[in-house]
Amino acid sequence: MSPRQTIARFLDHPRTRHTITAVILFNAAILGLETSETAMAAAGELIIALDRFCLMFFTLEIALKLYAHRASFFRDGWNIFDFVIVGIALVPAGQGMAVLRALRILRLLRMVSVTPTLRRVVEGFLTALPGMASVFALMALIFYIAAVMATQLFGASFPDWFGSLGKSAYSLFQIMTLESWSMGIVRPVMEVYPLAWAFFVPFILVTTFAVMNLVVGLIVNSMQDAHSDEVNAATDDYRHDVVRRLDAIERHLRER
Repeated sequence: MSPRQTIARFLDHPRTRHTITAVILFNAAILGLETSETAMAAAGELIIALDRFCLMFFTLEIALKLYAHRASFFRDGWNIFDFVIVGIALVPAGQGMAVLRALRILRLLRMVSVTPTLRRVVEGFLTALPGMASVFALMALIFYIAAVMATQLFGASFPDWFGSLGKSAYSLFQIMTLESWSMGIVRPVMEVYPLAWAFFVPFILVTTFAVMNLVVGLIVNSMQDAHSDEVNAATDDYRHDVVRRLDAIERHLRER
């Protein structure tokens, strides 16, 4: 077995993955402590040193992966994701680059790449994006129509909420999220326009309970498809492994 294969097998070992997960969680705790003035005053140098150790650990991991997989490293989207996250952390956060220090917490997102269940959720979401684009286009059309109607119907009496197309769209978005939609917006409007419920109730039914459930349904279906593909791939790998072992046993028996 070549050194590259040995390193690749070592990186794929469950214990190695668990160690990486533990370091990611530990680094997240360290970055949280850096926001505490009390903790930094008590052990600031130690916290910074531990943060640098975690960064060195992640850098070494990426370097080993690059050595083991070479060009094929960049064929995996999750490897590229890890490479970018660690690369951001390596950029010096000097004057005018203080935002990069805040971006270091993005290292916690590496939990997605090392946890199969989280990867399945993200992959399901990404798979659902094409279908979601159509749903969002429908949502944008509904919002535009409703915003124009609300501006024309209620803008004169409630300019703060419906005085312009943008204000109407924002107010309708608040209504769609069901945040103080009744006592905060709709009931005051109904005191001036008693039949305003005939506009707002259908809008909520269409956007909140119909269109948004389509988005949830698309994501769930995509996650199920991704899980099925993963199970099928694992089954195929197991079947091929069994066939290889049977062939090896058969060859061994023939040689005897």
